[in-house]
Amino acid sequence: MKSPHIRTPLPGPNALALIARDAKVVSPSYPRDYPFAMSHGKGAEVWDVDGNRFLDFAAGIAVCSTGHSHPEVVKAITDAAQGFLHISSDYWHERQVRLGERIAEVKPMGDEPVMSFMCQSGTEAVEGALKLARYVTGRSRLIGFLGGFHGRTMGSLAFTSSKYTQQAGFFPTMPGVTHVPYPNNYRPLFAGDDQGTAVLEYIEKVLFQHNLPAKEVAGILIEPIQGEGGYVVPPDGFLQGLRALCDRHGIMLIFDEVQSGVGRTGKMFAAHHVGVVPDIMTLAKGLGSGMPIGLVIAKKQHMEQWKRGAHGNTFGGNPLCCAAALATLDLVEREYMANAAVVGAYFMQRLRDWQTREPSIGEVRGRGLMIGMEFVNGDGDKTPAPKLCDDLVTRAYHNGLILLSCGVSTLRFMPPLLISRADVDEAMIILETSLAEVRV
Repeated sequence: MKSPHIRTPLPGPNALALIARDAKVVSPSYPRDYPFAMSHGKGAEVWDVDGNRFLDFAAGIAVCSTGHSHPEVVKAITDAAQGFLHISSDYWHERQVRLGERIAEVKPMGDEPVMSFMCQSGTEAVEGALKLARYVTGRSRLIGFLGGFHGRTMGSLAFTSSKYTQQAGFFPTMPGVTHVPYPNNYRPLFAGDDQGTAVLEYIEKVLFQHNLPAKEVAGILIEPIQGEGGYVVPPDGFLQGLRALCDRHGIMLIFDEVQSGVGRTGKMFAAHHVGVVPDIMTLAKGLGSGMPIGLVIAKKQHMEQWKRGAHGNTFGGNPLCCAAALATLDLVEREYMANAAVVGAYFMQRLRDWQTREPSIGEVRGRGLMIGMEFVNGDGDKTPAPKLCDDLVTRAYHNGLILLSCGVSTLRFMPPLLISRADVDEAMIILETSLAEVRV
């Protein structure tokens, strides 16, 4: 396939020159998959430094929720920059207060009053959530889930288990974290058809009976839809059961919505699909449309227990980031959340139609525009096919489509929330053609 938008063989000379300069001065630790060097973007389209145009179905790892350089977001940032760039969280300013009010208005925890702590990233939001859970409960132990990704700083890294490479070389991380399986009916670890019930029974009847005193557990941290671990949607009833388990034992339920929040799933938060109210929620990624911002959101009764100086930072509530978040929330609530639901359903159906013709597609899953497509050996063999998945990601790049994988062999789709059916149709042509080329 020769895309009409790819003008030079990839990577082009300008991209190669930029990458060569990078290799001399930038850390090699970044997990880069293919040599895309960006020049600029608009909506769901991006261009590299050689003038090649791509359709972006990665959105900066689900960050560019309103597309690249949305004019309303750009204007909000520009207006804020004309006033001041920084004041520090030791003081007050209008946009920070308004963002706290705006978060309360979108009801992350239903009718429960909430308060927000503002920071710069998902990992910092998770760190704040863990500190709050320990502070409020007076307990020290915590539970996370295998396959989870919560960040790379030492506290959040203690929970991150989507790939062992993220922890390799950094032991010991924060102590007191116990991992349990994330329920996945497609790849069951326990006996029985309902993996959600099995995981709950494992926590209650095995872990709490033999290894981990429930009265010492401060919180359970979970992604309501697992991200890096494979875009896994938990079985019906699992999150409700986890909420009940936490209530029985006085444990705080923490939802990491860094990737799934802010309209990504067709609702403002993934938790809203199941009606489960956590005690604490973390946000980042799509909240600022590309600006670095994170939030710890908690029930007011919990966060107001923090005493002066118990937690803080320098850059939290930055005026430019708050402006971007306010514009993003308005756009998502006004139109893009609904678009994610409608176009996401269309995209999911297109993928499932393809699945009926393509035996190497094991499962298509997700909500809204958070969609995973898992590749397997096929013909009844559910063994993961990571090479096929990785080769498809690379081939799609050469054909003008930006993608990322997750889990062992899952292709994930997290485009800007403004994509159209026409964008989906174009992506499907590239996907099907690229898969055929990979097999040649």
